[in-house]
Amino acid sequence: MTATTAAGDRTMSDLEYDAWAAEVRRLADERGAVVLAHNYQVPEIQDVAHFTGDSLYLSRVAAETDAREIVFCGVHFMAETAKILSPDKTVLLPDHAAGCSLADSITAEQLREWKAEHPGAVVVSYVNTTAAVKAETDICCTSSNAADVIRSIPADREILFCPDQFLGAHVKRVTGRQNISIWAGECHVHAGISPADVRAQVADHPGAEILVHPECGCTTSVLDLVSHGDLPADRTRVLSTGGMVEAAAATRAPQVLVATEIGILHQLRSLNSGTEFIPMNARASCRYMKMITPAKLLATLRTGEGAVDVDPQTAARARRAVEAMIAIGEPGRGGE
Repeated sequence: MTATTAAGDRTMSDLEYDAWAAEVRRLADERGAVVLAHNYQVPEIQDVAHFTGDSLYLSRVAAETDAREIVFCGVHFMAETAKILSPDKTVLLPDHAAGCSLADSITAEQLREWKAEHPGAVVVSYVNTTAAVKAETDICCTSSNAADVIRSIPADREILFCPDQFLGAHVKRVTGRQNISIWAGECHVHAGISPADVRAQVADHPGAEILVHPECGCTTSVLDLVSHGDLPADRTRVLSTGGMVEAAAATRAPQVLVATEIGILHQLRSLNSGTEFIPMNARASCRYMKMITPAKLLATLRTGEGAVDVDPQTAARARRAVEAMIAIGEPGRGGE
């Protein structure tokens, strides 16, 4: 099997794509809009967006853009985050039903109750949370800067980490901090990438490099296999989506196994046509991310419908936690 080109991942023909993309860009220019797309979006939307990347990278763009409007092709919490960082701008989400199972795994009320049980604890919330949860948070994090966020907190302070249990376990492992309580939430897509998937794919592709997102249900098993010498340490890395993009551009490996949502494969393949990027689980597709279709993006740009609003008081409290996250994250692409 040969590596797939960027255009080869699209469902549109080249002629269809060119006509659609030209209209998207024309309307965006007309509206003074910037189109942002997450790495897990469908290929056409990744290719037409002004900026494509992970949550931390797109958060920075949202905070710094001079555009009048932000059209966010992602899921609801991402558009909320853009509105939090740019409250005076219009933020449009092409489908408000595009949610997130991980963000839904903790509510603001649940977090307040948890905080009451641990007075004085520092709350660290993954950026994959609602604005209301961010408002109850001391500092947000992404998968790339979560360890640095934890290290920035005094060693004697208790930490409440939410909502992803797999990222929390990974951060606890790499930082050595024992005073971290972890919420039992998960992304249903990443949780579904299992140790059995890893064993089967490694057996089928014994020489491949391995890239694993820390939200995956297989992360602990992968690291255990590495520690016992069953997986090659020099070819196995736990990375954020931004880290995977950087690794893909640099690798010369003939094959790379990728454990995350399969939407990222399009970008990896477009960056490096000499490597075959293989999903660890080909069914790991987020239906919420795929709800943003080319037709819905075009409709949003034509009508201006789909505005995302955040209560100003909630936004002001959440902004402190998000800005603290951005300050700790190093400039670049690393993020969720």
